[in-house]
Amino acid sequence: MNIRRRNRLYVVVAILVGLGLATSLVMYALRSNIDLFYTPSEILYGKGEAHQMPETGQRLRVGGMVMPGSVKRDPKTLAVSFKLYDANGVISVSYEGILPDLFREGQGVVAQGVLEDGHLVVAKEVLAKHDEKYTPPEIEDAMKQNHKGPAATYQKAGAQS
Repeated sequence: MNIRRRNRLYVVVAILVGLGLATSLVMYALRSNIDLFYTPSEILYGKGEAHQMPETGQRLRVGGMVMPGSVKRDPKTLAVSFKLYDANGVISVSYEGILPDLFREGQGVVAQGVLEDGHLVVAKEVLAKHDEKYTPPEIEDAMKQNHKGPAATYQKAGAQS
């Protein structure tokens, strides 16, 4: 092999190694910023056919309906706690901050935060469903599957948890 071809080969190999290293560093950095979407029943019983459970300390987004009668506000701070329900489960959410104007009992919300022990989500952000027709497909499918009954049927389950 002549020197010119060998130098070109070294350059091509160096570029490929550099691209591989850059890709792996970007993927590693983004790994900690991924928030997976769960419903309350998926947090309680697992997600998918493998019933993969979210781990304590995992960042996630959870979507459900605010259980009527579950909203508790601290009169001295901006802290609020409430329960989210779907057809098969109820979880607790705590949040400190100003809630969206559209937040109310019986309303669909998405809470983004960290899962703590006892199926408690400590939310960093709470998003209330607005009145437009568009809903992301994954949330719309989960809502159709999980919200088939009235809220009263879930209040008994929420009182037990």
